[in-house]
Amino acid sequence: MKDLTVSNIDRQNVLNNPVALETIQEYIGLSGMFFQEEYVFTKDMLASFYNISESTIERYLESNTEELNHNGYQVLKGKKLKAFREHFGNIVHITSKTRQLGIFNFRAFLNLGMLLVESNKAKALRSKVLDIVIDSLNQKTGGSTKFINQRDEDFLNTILKEPHYRKEFTDALRDYLDLGNFKYPYYTDKLYECIFKENAQEYKRILKLEQKDNVRDTMYAEVLKLIASYETGLTHEMKTKSEQLGRKLSQPEMDELLEVFSNHPLYKPLIEDARTKMATRDYGFRRVFHENLKQYIDTVSKSDFDRFLGEKSKSLEERIDENIDVFKRLKNR
Repeated sequence: MKDLTVSNIDRQNVLNNPVALETIQEYIGLSGMFFQEEYVFTKDMLASFYNISESTIERYLESNTEELNHNGYQVLKGKKLKAFREHFGNIVHITSKTRQLGIFNFRAFLNLGMLLVESNKAKALRSKVLDIVIDSLNQKTGGSTKFINQRDEDFLNTILKEPHYRKEFTDALRDYLDLGNFKYPYYTDKLYECIFKENAQEYKRILKLEQKDNVRDTMYAEVLKLIASYETGLTHEMKTKSEQLGRKLSQPEMDELLEVFSNHPLYKPLIEDARTKMATRDYGFRRVFHENLKQYIDTVSKSDFDRFLGEKSKSLEERIDENIDVFKRLKNR
């Protein structure tokens, strides 16, 4: 069970998830004041809900300023305070002498609840929040996040192109590398290790895949595109080197070529991006931890929640059904 009080990444993954947030807000059922296109709450309302003092809230605001501000806490002054007083002066005690007022939107309200260690009500809420997050994932993915990568609208187009690049690479291994058939899985693993520091078996173990599962069916579109770039680039380098030598490459020559290729500055930002997306999404969506990529774990962005769980996200079967006429035309060419 994740401890939301100690992990900023876990807290932010909840707060960036609009599907879970809507359910949590409905579950809590606390009435706020509709101001600036959202419901807001005063410190007094939070103190009453969480059964804590306003001084406790002030202490958390001081020690977690950046996080709470990022998630919607704001201090009203000047015109904004005047507008708030005109709308809610009969609900909240604000005098003409009041120069500023701190308010929380729902995300900041929940953010504070995930930080509070003094409140039993906050502790109970944290437990329910984690249940809701898991339930929202299960509802969207049919109880399994194994293929959540396929809900991305970019996945179908990417996986359709993948066999072409894969065949070019395996043909190059056949034609330009003097080694037995073990070279195909061996250099596929070496390629994976260059990109995300795991071979196929390690990847399967971490994601708890079956032996029959194709690992690329579970990879995000960005990772597949980078693998394709590696395969295309290595195909070119192997062909060029083999033609220069007038013979097939030996294994040491191939290993040296791969090392030089993988350390090219061109690939550094692409590798960093692929590792971050893979580590972050697997931790946030699949609740999977890649030990070798732990330094790359970040919070799942709001755009990624929309991409994999929002209105644009669909199962691979749905996307295939929508494009069946296109596939038929391609087949009949």
